[in-house]
Amino acid sequence: MPPYPLLRNRSFRLFFLGRSLSLIGDAVIPAALAIAVLRATGSASALALVLGCAMGTKLVLLPLGGVVGDRFNARTVALASDLVRCATQLFVGVQLLGGAPDLWQLALAEAIGGAASAFAMPTLSPLITGTVAPKDRHAANALLGVVNSGARVGGPALAGLLILVAGPGWAFVLDGVSFAISACLLAAVRVNRTAGQPAEEPAARRSLRKDLVEGWHEVRSRDWYWTSLVAHSAWNGAAAVLTTLGPVLALEELGGEGAWIAILQAGAVGLLAGSLLAGRARPKRPVLVANLGLATYALPLALLAAEAPAPAVIAAYGLAQAGLGFLSPVWETSVQAAIPSGVLARVTSYDWLLSLAAMPLAYVLGPLAADAWGTATPLWIAAAVVGVACAGTAAVPGVRRFGASTGSRPQPAPGDTGLSKNVSSDTVA
Repeated sequence: MPPYPLLRNRSFRLFFLGRSLSLIGDAVIPAALAIAVLRATGSASALALVLGCAMGTKLVLLPLGGVVGDRFNARTVALASDLVRCATQLFVGVQLLGGAPDLWQLALAEAIGGAASAFAMPTLSPLITGTVAPKDRHAANALLGVVNSGARVGGPALAGLLILVAGPGWAFVLDGVSFAISACLLAAVRVNRTAGQPAEEPAARRSLRKDLVEGWHEVRSRDWYWTSLVAHSAWNGAAAVLTTLGPVLALEELGGEGAWIAILQAGAVGLLAGSLLAGRARPKRPVLVANLGLATYALPLALLAAEAPAPAVIAAYGLAQAGLGFLSPVWETSVQAAIPSGVLARVTSYDWLLSLAAMPLAYVLGPLAADAWGTATPLWIAAAVVGVACAGTAAVPGVRRFGASTGSRPQPAPGDTGLSKNVSSDTVA
């Protein structure tokens, strides 16, 4: 059934509208930030510094964000995070509209924004489980996936229009306003009181270390979960290699800037197509099928390494991104069904942390390996790693057992409950 009847649910409709606006606002930021930093400094290293500040604080604080998301009301945490990100984006926008800002101002604002994201990201799944009935969660995740994919398709065009007509500052203002509206909408959302709430033991009696350890135990006790996170981390690392080396090969071997733009656009269209497919398809083994879809990312990497014609690379990249678009809703639904509500935010935070951790390393190692052994070598290595890691999850018993016939929950291994305490009550994440 199409996901749109879900919008009759007032709480989910408000949450969905706020989420959609913030996704659209965020979609214009990468291009606007790059142009703003380069205009202010003329240095690619400065851009790397600003991006590193945002990613660094996000990765460091994600586990803490998961603890906060489980100890307190997920809606309150998400609302506060939106307000912080609203303030940082408006600050950057005002600085840009007033002239060329200092580099430290941009870096500090992005670091604070990254910290706020670390608290916001783990609340997504608790907010879905708290506003949507279990039978509708797959449709809800698919609908959010379609909006996310659509924002990625239209975001660069919107960013280009804003930058050309009004300058990059207005892109940040738009993003800040989108977060403000999202916060207002979240304030009116009613979340199921059993979702995104503290576990049975009062928060005041639990230590931070105990909360972190409990969340990590939920991750490592499920073979389908932690092995999939290894695969997702490999995917993100491979994506970082392609992002850094792909433009170079496109310019040198595939015909120039137009070829790289075509590759990215094909990827955006593929991402949207995969999200739409996920809204209708209900595979019997969702985690297995989704991970096998991610393995297709080896194709564009291998074709780039082999200096294949541009049309082949473009088609392969579109297919690979369709695999990502399909995975996201399927994975979120599976996690929401199988993970206890009291630890869902913490588990999600580890999901994001492990999935994204390989990216900074790959950003550094990819160019270094290319300088030492040629551009093809790191691409071949990345293709092998992502193909083996993602397809290799098929050998994991929990991945194969996790199926729709068990209510989208894996059969527990010996000594592992593997079931939700409250089953009635989210880049790859």
